[in-house]
Amino acid sequence: MRFRYSSALGYSLVSGKRVKEAITITKRLTRQQSRQVTREQILQSAAALFAGQGVSGTSVEQIVEAAGYTRGAFYGNFEGKHELVLALLEQRTQHELEEIQAMSREAATFEEMLDHLRSWHRRRDENLASWLALRTELWLYGLRDPDLLPVLADRERRSRKAIAQSLEQGFTARGVTTPAPVELLALIVHALNDGLSIQRVLSPADSGMDSVVDVVELLMKSWTALARSTATAAEPTAAPTAEPPTENLEKNP
Repeated sequence: MRFRYSSALGYSLVSGKRVKEAITITKRLTRQQSRQVTREQILQSAAALFAGQGVSGTSVEQIVEAAGYTRGAFYGNFEGKHELVLALLEQRTQHELEEIQAMSREAATFEEMLDHLRSWHRRRDENLASWLALRTELWLYGLRDPDLLPVLADRERRSRKAIAQSLEQGFTARGVTTPAPVELLALIVHALNDGLSIQRVLSPADSGMDSVVDVVELLMKSWTALARSTATAAEPTAAPTAEPPTENLEKNP
């Protein structure tokens, strides 16, 4: 089957759900491309429904109805809702990593990376509640299924690795070594990101949209100062140089 398709589907981690990009494309899709479009639209529909009513509260029928497809189209792409959740987890993880890596490539300095992150968080703030709701739903689904926990752990590990690479670049640019294992520092940043996002949704008046980046900037300044003070303290103290013997320059009477 071949048909014309007039718009490209894009993914935005900023909003936490699939969005249509403002790009118009007119071309004939192959059967494989047509199936990919169907799959993407089903994932988009599922993400929106999961954020609004939870994974358990969403049926396959609701997903395909919202996407404009039939059950046959769903099962032609997924064996069931469980496989769809796995696909959504992988999709979100991969796109988040791609966005972070892109920002890192574009930034000449760590300060520029912080500026990119600040803009990223401000865009995400527009749909932060739905983004967080979907993420929490996927977490809960995984926590209730022991077989899915390794998948969640791998997702978090990959995210922390991307953060660790950015931190390494920041410390290298400052000419210091990390004051603690960079994996630990990345874990701290990752956990703060999660916690501050929750606080932002619950109490928007008490936390700004720049809170996460402000905290990361503060931590980097503190960690850099600690690294420098530790390095200074570790420098060996130079032994005092012996004074040359004083010659008796007085002449004998």
